[in-house]
Amino acid sequence: MSNIAKAFAGGKAFIPFITCGDPDLETTAKVVRAMAESGADLIELGIPFSDPTAEGPVIQAANVRALSAGTTTDKIFDMVRNLRRDVTVPMVFMTYANVVFSYGSQRFISTCADIGIDGLILPDIPYEEKDEFDPICKRYGLDLISLVAPTSEDRIATVAREAGGFIYVVSSLGVTGVRSEITTDIGAMVKLIRANSKLPCAVGFGISTPEQAKKMAALSDGAIVGSAIVKLIAQYGRNAVPYVADYVKAMKDAVRQA
Repeated sequence: MSNIAKAFAGGKAFIPFITCGDPDLETTAKVVRAMAESGADLIELGIPFSDPTAEGPVIQAANVRALSAGTTTDKIFDMVRNLRRDVTVPMVFMTYANVVFSYGSQRFISTCADIGIDGLILPDIPYEEKDEFDPICKRYGLDLISLVAPTSEDRIATVAREAGGFIYVVSSLGVTGVRSEITTDIGAMVKLIRANSKLPCAVGFGISTPEQAKKMAALSDGAIVGSAIVKLIAQYGRNAVPYVADYVKAMKDAVRQA
């Protein structure tokens, strides 16, 4: 069983996201440890990029803060190396193709494997172009995680059949961000995924409250939350650790009840 599969083995999963280096990497490391201790089943680590096209204003601003603080891919790799001394929760990187290309795809992915990263999410790579990365990921034992969106429609089955790790169900059209309600027919999307794949699927984009997390986890295998956590970090900065820990605990408790 892969590490990512283990994240879903104990029931519904809660998956938090943070932008590495916001406000600094020392705080990021403390937040990751706190999230792991508070019940996170899998943690998404965002590698900042100057043009994060899938992100709304909250995460865009976090990218700017992280890059302004001097965050680099190599520094993030070093942070993960240190975290892996005691953090056993599966971790995946979420970033953009340009970050991987400019570092060198093979060098980037092989380093991910060396430091204990379990998977890679590249939201700007369509299914049709994943062959640029997927064979390298497979060679080094990393899961390239596919996203399906409400607009994927007849492609959902194809994407699901060839996906790795887990399937990221994008709940809403547009960019990431907190939404008051999610109106997409998630149930229909999940049904189609399950007819074509045995992989777990988790819902992200727009989830911020325990009620939303419980509802989305009831329809799928887990809930992914980014902007609401990044907002807490924007609000409290280096003092955000206990606030994020409490939030993750509340969200995990809600997901357990799904």
